[in-house]
Amino acid sequence: MPGKMPTPTCCQRRRPATCIKFNFTMSNQSAWKPTTVWRQRCKRGSIRTRTTHVRWLGAGIPVHLWRYKGGYPALTECLKKLNNNKEYLEFRKERAKMLISRRNQLLLEFSFWNEPLPRQGPNIYEMRTYYLKPGTMIEWGNHWARAIKYRQENNEAVGGFFSQIGDLYVVHHLWAYESLQSREETRNSAWLKEGWDSSVYYTVPLIRNMESRLMIPTKGSPLQ
Repeated sequence: MPGKMPTPTCCQRRRPATCIKFNFTMSNQSAWKPTTVWRQRCKRGSIRTRTTHVRWLGAGIPVHLWRYKGGYPALTECLKKLNNNKEYLEFRKERAKMLISRRNQLLLEFSFWNEPLPRQGPNIYEMRTYYLKPGTMIEWGNHWARAIKYRQENNEAVGGFFSQIGDLYVVHHLWAYESLQSREETRNSAWLKEGWDSSVYYTVPLIRNMESRLMIPTKGSPLQ
């Protein structure tokens, strides 16, 4: 059993003036590709929308991450422009015919995580989602502010996010790997670093449920 950890102190948990819209869609066709064109029309002033389009490996389920620099005002302005665009509204009607289900979350970024930036590939991406016990987000953030340093050796850390609207007390960690074999080797190497075991030991009790998605980027994604 690892030694007793020092008493956590509250760390800065969010990166200022940035929010993420997480869109998880089940469709029976490639209904999500044209959306990129309309999102690019929101790039004006403080709004800079960075899109990440990925498909859940083996399932054909698209996952979109939309990043808004400028925070909630940027998101609001972008949505207002889209909702006033007749062509986009027509596209949305056609898209609705192709969807089985659709789920959105609004997220903020953990300040101590890497800033999600475009990267060259080829890579596969893993989205690890943790459903935390209510009231444990600050404790989670304090532990991971120390733990993230153990996961930087292979540049695998892409971004860390926590929910503000939608399902609450949900954390998403996004990782990049060259292959499934690289993923296994990278994760195994973390256990050789002193301190990683303590981080796992103290964060596991905070989790109600967790899941992992392996995803591949689409051609239009800045994450390759």
